[in-house]
Amino acid sequence: MSTTVLTNIGELVTWDPGQPVLTGAALVVDGGTVAWTGPAADAPAADAAYDVGGRAVIPGFVDSHSHLVFGGDRAEEFAARMAGQSYSAGGIRTTVRATRAASDEQLTAHVARLVDEMRRQGTTTVEIKSGYGLSVADEARSLAVARQFTEETTFLGAHVVPEGSEPEEYVALVTGPMLAAAAPHARWIDVFCERGAFDGDQARTILAAGAAAGLRGRLHANQLGPGPGVRLACELGLTAVDHCTYLDDADVDALASSGTVATLLPGVEFSTRQPWPDARRLLDAGVRVALASDCNPGSCYTSSLPFCIAMAVRDMGMTPTEALRAATETGAAALDRDDVGRLTPGARADLAVLDAPSHLHLAYRPGVPLVTETWLAGRRT
Repeated sequence: MSTTVLTNIGELVTWDPGQPVLTGAALVVDGGTVAWTGPAADAPAADAAYDVGGRAVIPGFVDSHSHLVFGGDRAEEFAARMAGQSYSAGGIRTTVRATRAASDEQLTAHVARLVDEMRRQGTTTVEIKSGYGLSVADEARSLAVARQFTEETTFLGAHVVPEGSEPEEYVALVTGPMLAAAAPHARWIDVFCERGAFDGDQARTILAAGAAAGLRGRLHANQLGPGPGVRLACELGLTAVDHCTYLDDADVDALASSGTVATLLPGVEFSTRQPWPDARRLLDAGVRVALASDCNPGSCYTSSLPFCIAMAVRDMGMTPTEALRAATETGAAALDRDDVGRLTPGARADLAVLDAPSHLHLAYRPGVPLVTETWLAGRRT
């Protein structure tokens, strides 16, 4: 393995507790990991040098919530919402039909396109859920497709109850044959704990079955209205609970005391015109907050974490630095990872180079494609 020193970095975001942001910095990559960071004048010798040209270097984004395995789209549903129709979870069944009709090759090509789209925008780690198959065979093949692109795969057979099934009958399927077929391809299990989907008792049953099969738990919760999901996630000690749009004081207290990461998904609120999650309230209470895309064909068809950062700053009360940390280091924590989302010695050399002097421009220049290079495990992609 050879070493490379990245020099002439205008601003380097490392998230090192001692000095999380450096100016006039350099970074040394040894193989696929970060070996050294610090002032450019102190950089050790390396086999090769790469001049960043005064640009900012940040950790690669960690997108801890996405639904990339699906067929078709729901552009007409989006247009109807923009014309005033309210969002509900019912449209998921439209995507289920299209996904079941797609071939493995079509699903794989579609995920490849979206992952490439994410890479070009600086995302280097992505979680991918199933949830649009909702049959034993289709959930297993969705996860097998996802596993070609990431180790962070999530079994979401409990997305909604499919057409023609009764809720209790379907929960038995999810916790029995479907889980058995899905578990070899998954690291996580998830439940959409929401009105129109699964209640708290059903979610508890499904998560317990997943844990018995060796899968880590996470939840969709409190997206469409108040509910038991956030407090259930905290009670069970789940790594993360996602959406967190409608929270009362007890929910916030539970998040703060449990350490469960609250993953906020502003692209959903943009696409559904729901109220914005109150990130400021959560941060001020000591809650760990992550940002993710929730890229999916219905409620949020964006793969852009820079766009999510800009929305979080403008509409959710986050500072630009807090939002970047939420999309990198805390996003990694939402996946129980400490090897990504930061640029400190020993971390994987996943990074993005911005055509800007600092990370502040991610929110300052919304919609502008500022990521000019993405490095994955020490290599430009």
